[in-house]
Amino acid sequence: MYDGFEEFDVATAETTVHGVRGGSGPPVLLLHGIPETHLMWHKVAPLLAGDLTVVATDLRGFGGSGVPPSAPDHAPYSMRRIARDQVEAMRALGHDRFAVVGHDRGARCAYRMALDHPSAVTRMAVLDVVPTGDAWDRAGKEFALGFWVWSFLAAPEPVPERLIAREPELIVDHMLDSWSDVPDAFPAPVRAAYTETFRDPARVHAVCEEYRAAATLDHEHDEADRGRRRVECPALALWSRTGAVAAWYDPLEIWRAWCDDVRGASIQAGHFFPEEAPGETARHLLGFLT
Repeated sequence: MYDGFEEFDVATAETTVHGVRGGSGPPVLLLHGIPETHLMWHKVAPLLAGDLTVVATDLRGFGGSGVPPSAPDHAPYSMRRIARDQVEAMRALGHDRFAVVGHDRGARCAYRMALDHPSAVTRMAVLDVVPTGDAWDRAGKEFALGFWVWSFLAAPEPVPERLIAREPELIVDHMLDSWSDVPDAFPAPVRAAYTETFRDPARVHAVCEEYRAAATLDHEHDEADRGRRRVECPALALWSRTGAVAAWYDPLEIWRAWCDDVRGASIQAGHFFPEEAPGETARHLLGFLT
């Protein structure tokens, strides 16, 4: 699915990062969301690789990246630690400064990276999210029902882990099918690869720990930074025209509170628009990144 791209595994201080790289030009790091892996960019990455050096990785716990042990406070799966992995991985690949594009959970990693490592991030694109702190602070009935996965995966161990273990395909198919608008956006091999993360008990636990960290440490880190630290690099926000971000929020208004320079647009597709509308997604990203 990544013709002309090279597969790699690099060691970081706490784990290993798996991914692919290809193309030439200024470097850009692509980060996936749930329930995906780096494979979510298989339609977009080749469209960017003519102008950019494209690196697409798995977040810790997902796909082929490492699964470090967690801790009672969930800190190893906070976005602060996950972002550090990715900065170290890019440095190991020879990129001290780079642009970052994140979708869903990857977008939460991207803005945390831009806040914590401003000297490394040249440009930031966040796809179909508002910041974690804003999401929790504005949560109500619609959020509780529409984004129930947030509270389900953050429930105390081992409840979500054991329930997912009984039928991993169910939760993966639910997310892919109920959050997307375009039929057949996920080829069978890609869907199967996404499900593999949820067949591995250690990886399921890691994913749950990430959501437990989102409800605790990530929220705390956002609140500590609110009004004190900002994303200094140029930023792009893209969101689904038919999804929850468009229905519940004014995404540009929210991101302007965090970014010195942000632009944005909606895309006519569901939550997974890099896979549902890759051409339009790549066009927006190339216009911003180049």
